[in-house]
Amino acid sequence: MMVSLQTVRVNNSALKDLGPGLVAVFVGGTSGIGETSAREFVRNTTQPRVYLVGRSPEQASRIIQELVKLNPEGKVSFVKSDLSLLRNVDVACKEIQAKEDKVNLLFMTPGYVTGKGRDETPEGLDRKFSLHYYARMRFIHNLLPQLTAAQSTSLSRVVSVLSSGSETTLNFDDLSLKTHFSLANCAAHACTMNSLAAEELAAQHPGTAFVHASPGIVKSGAARGAGPVLFPLLSMLTVLLRPWMVPVGESGERHLYAATSATFPPRADGLDRARLGEGQSVAVGSTGESGSGAYLLGWNGEPCGKENMMREHREQGNMKRVWDHTMEVFEKICGTEGGKY
Repeated sequence: MMVSLQTVRVNNSALKDLGPGLVAVFVGGTSGIGETSAREFVRNTTQPRVYLVGRSPEQASRIIQELVKLNPEGKVSFVKSDLSLLRNVDVACKEIQAKEDKVNLLFMTPGYVTGKGRDETPEGLDRKFSLHYYARMRFIHNLLPQLTAAQSTSLSRVVSVLSSGSETTLNFDDLSLKTHFSLANCAAHACTMNSLAAEELAAQHPGTAFVHASPGIVKSGAARGAGPVLFPLLSMLTVLLRPWMVPVGESGERHLYAATSATFPPRADGLDRARLGEGQSVAVGSTGESGSGAYLLGWNGEPCGKENMMREHREQGNMKRVWDHTMEVFEKICGTEGGKY
């Protein structure tokens, strides 16, 4: 059953009870769901410190002005980066780490719509696949010390907004899709690997909660780079789907709920569970267990992962296989030699 907007707003309005100085990093925070989720975070917290990571200083400047007016006690900074390159992710993380000892929330939405085939970066990864999976995991990997430091507070959480609920089989002979790339394969691998990584990371880091959420149908601006052929088709599709679309403002409220509600606590018992209100209970995680620390959520805050598919991956040890592959990619591209995958 859908989480009501009333429940969402009660949760969000109570975030001031967590005290001042919550730190949040919004990767892809200069447009769409990242922007509106950042806005709701700033609106509902006390003296927050927020980092918007993206490519456009112009968009960031506009958003920062709006957020400072919304909450004059907050501090919002922009970190400029082309996130399709993992070495750029490292630079962005170092900029944040130089200023922050802890990070309470890492919220990630980077990506774009394209009709192209494989578009290889200088690091040897497809650009879209890198944004939808590898760059996100690099942010998690780099900022884990800061997320761990936040575990003594009431919030330590990672949210990746992509397409939970679409988990499928993986080609383990070509996880990065060097030779089997198609847009359909990219979508399937990115979704499934986000979900499997969330479960593996929750097991490795039980003091932090990991969420893979689906955005639903939202007019987010992600199609702006779709090109002269695809963009008109997507615009027409947007008109046809309008009755089922979630307003981007509501999407921001709902994603802030997913990012902060005590309903989705870390695997380890902690302060999150103490925040549960009357009538609230801990959600079922991706393992099928209550409070497993990894959560696959739909746009409405309800669990949506494919249980049978996730069970099959779990029985085959695929969560660890995916994370081992991810670390191998990181070592080849970002290791001391700094090469190409």
